[in-house]
Amino acid sequence: MNQDYETLLQAIQEKKAVLGVVGLGYVGLPLAVEMVKQGFTVVGIDLDPAKIDAIYRGESYISDIADADLAEVMSSGRFKPTTDYSMMAVIDAVSICVPTPLSENQDPDTSYITMVVNQLKRFMKPRLLITLESTTYPGTTEELIQSEIEKLGYTAGKDFFLCFSPERVDPSNIRFNTRNTPKVIGGTTEACLSLGQALYSQYVDTVVPVSSPKVAEMSKLLENTFRSVNIAFVNEMAMMCDRMGIDVWEVIDAAATKPFGFMPFYPGPGIGGHCIPLDPMYLSWKAKGFRFYSKFIELAQSTNDNMPYYVINKTAAILNEYAKSIKRSSILILGMSYKPDISDLRESPGLEIYELFKENGARVDYYDPHARSFKDKQGVTVSSVDYDVNRFSQYDCMVLITNHSSLDYSLLAAMHVPILDTRNAFRAYAGPHIHKLGHSVQHVKEPGEALLV
Repeated sequence: MNQDYETLLQAIQEKKAVLGVVGLGYVGLPLAVEMVKQGFTVVGIDLDPAKIDAIYRGESYISDIADADLAEVMSSGRFKPTTDYSMMAVIDAVSICVPTPLSENQDPDTSYITMVVNQLKRFMKPRLLITLESTTYPGTTEELIQSEIEKLGYTAGKDFFLCFSPERVDPSNIRFNTRNTPKVIGGTTEACLSLGQALYSQYVDTVVPVSSPKVAEMSKLLENTFRSVNIAFVNEMAMMCDRMGIDVWEVIDAAATKPFGFMPFYPGPGIGGHCIPLDPMYLSWKAKGFRFYSKFIELAQSTNDNMPYYVINKTAAILNEYAKSIKRSSILILGMSYKPDISDLRESPGLEIYELFKENGARVDYYDPHARSFKDKQGVTVSSVDYDVNRFSQYDCMVLITNHSSLDYSLLAAMHVPILDTRNAFRAYAGPHIHKLGHSVQHVKEPGEALLV
């Protein structure tokens, strides 16, 4: 190992290294906070001045970071948020946590990574340790970062150090956080991996080294493709059970009693968040470059993408029982974020369901105590209605998309407004007006209608 390696390793071990985090979102801000808590000085870079201003005011925009935590790290004087990339010149080790969305054609959009690399080439100092955390396709670390920086005359493992360590963030998870979630890491050289391990071991309990960045990149895609495929399978089972008149939720609960060989997954109105809707398509896109076509990934994506349409058709069947149609019916969507008790709307199936209801002529509102507004496809801001029991009771149908813990399910059930429950949140409440995804719509008997015997 050369002198630059030894100098940086000592600085990391003594917590004298200045760390950087680029991208202060759901991944980057919790990471930066944990770094500061463990005694490091951290420069946080984000191009959104509103985020930087909020941090300085001690106002967290991330559900997993309390305002008190943010105030604590700011009071230490060791957290320095900025929009200025020139601060890269003082950073010894940087973690890149920028978005990696899909294009309209479902191809990887790595433009944010490229933008960061261009800034690194302008401002980085020698012996910088770079770790990419953004989810991406196998080969990105070497193709988009290593090759570009080596054009400056630097050599990876000698003049700079490069790793990939995939983020594993699960917003609102009260059990696992940045500190206690095992961290996979792969380096482009032995020296890179050694420094990466040394750094992450300072603020992550368990670091899992692998042989290369490609293995680390692939491991992230495997994790979320596994979830996508299994969610698609159970979504298909839900539609099958619906057709057969079987309650899929009861079926899953029964199967889950098996203590081996089974892992329960649950159906829903679609997939959302920053990983499951995107990561499998990164893998599928990369595989096509090797003339390998993944049937599982494409089928799972198609099945999950069609769940919002299933919800619309299911709602139409419910309204039909009351001699109504979606057109001109008033519909209330309960919950818009992609998972319970957070405000995150990224890739939420509720957004697509809202648009489909509108396209079908419904008068549609939504209520979400966490996600208070969003922009529709026309760029118009749509705001959540206020919680109003009297108003809720006037809708023709309510469709539960997100099972927030703060919703009063007993009160909602007692309104006797037809409900489509896509999350089994009303499992404790029975009634002919409560309908579940994955279970056939029960006929609503008209007053005076004779029972068939």
